[in-house]
Amino acid sequence: MGRKLRMGMVGGGPGAFIGPVHRMAAELDGRIEMVAGAFSQSAERSRAAGQSFGIAPERAYADYREMIRAEKRRADGIDFVVIATPNHLHLPVAEAALQAGLAVMSDKPATATYDEVVALEMAVAKAGLPYGLTHTYAGYSLVREARQLCASGKLGAIRKIAVEYLQGWLSQPLEKSGQKQAAWRSDPVLNGPGGCIGDIGTHAFHLTEYVTGLKVTSLHATLRTVVAGRQLDDDCNAVLRLENGASGVLMASQVAAGEGNGLRLRVYGENGSIDWHQEDPNRLRVKWLDGPEEIRHASGSYLGADARAVTRLPGGHPEGYIEAFAVLYREFADGLIAWREGKADPLPATLPGIVAGVRGMRFVERAIESNRSGNWVEF
Repeated sequence: MGRKLRMGMVGGGPGAFIGPVHRMAAELDGRIEMVAGAFSQSAERSRAAGQSFGIAPERAYADYREMIRAEKRRADGIDFVVIATPNHLHLPVAEAALQAGLAVMSDKPATATYDEVVALEMAVAKAGLPYGLTHTYAGYSLVREARQLCASGKLGAIRKIAVEYLQGWLSQPLEKSGQKQAAWRSDPVLNGPGGCIGDIGTHAFHLTEYVTGLKVTSLHATLRTVVAGRQLDDDCNAVLRLENGASGVLMASQVAAGEGNGLRLRVYGENGSIDWHQEDPNRLRVKWLDGPEEIRHASGSYLGADARAVTRLPGGHPEGYIEAFAVLYREFADGLIAWREGKADPLPATLPGIVAGVRGMRFVERAIESNRSGNWVEF
């Protein structure tokens, strides 16, 4: 294009965790710059956030609709919108951006409810614009290696998947203290009906399908609210059936005291297995039925093409969360440029998009229904 893509962010203002992460990740590879934002519904707080980000004062807006209108009038207006808000705003912001001819990169889950994500899928199809979803863990090089291993058939037919995502930060009623992140995630109006299952359970679900290449066909879920007075689930377990007959166990909790960000995936095939842990992301353990155990390191020259393509640093130089996040932004930026050049299907299959968004929200809806009925439910 001869210039960087220009990004406008909605949300991510004072007190937000994920907004600055989006900005750092988007700009890491030099393809994107954040030039505008509606960071808060308070004009004063939005200006303060804009100042902290180095945004021109007139491009820090108090309303996303105002941002989209104003930026469309500018010769140097934004090329795409990033959504970093509580879940209830994901659909209206995405629809407004798409209707204005702007591509969208959204934090997950795609929407607050399953009905909303169906509407979003229609809006994306109608607009014909790139839409990306930041399931961050898909950006790690060794997740790409695990995905390629499963696709290669070297593990044999997949028989068993065990995925867990354990956090401890909501072990106490933090939402009652005024903590912003806990407050909106515990409010069904702002978050949607799935608490823990929507916040981190969707990550575990996505990682399962992303790495194995297998779709979940049915599930049996139990959702609990452990902390007294909390309105949404904070501890979840699900048993999964996958399309090839494999079984899976998914465990997600935000009341696992002492845990940080314990996302772990194990996949067992007839010939071997893989084991990846997000808190140790630069090592992938590969175990064989008849052979020595391997530890594959990020940056290894022996890794597959998909893993090498998203590696920035030489071996022994750890890459982590920001770098994985940035991989998704790099793929989105390249896809948006390709779309502008008229290329069909410009986004790579490695980048989560609207299909992942729909399946993630279907997983939440089905888990809630299974918990209500006490039965297995078809996906």
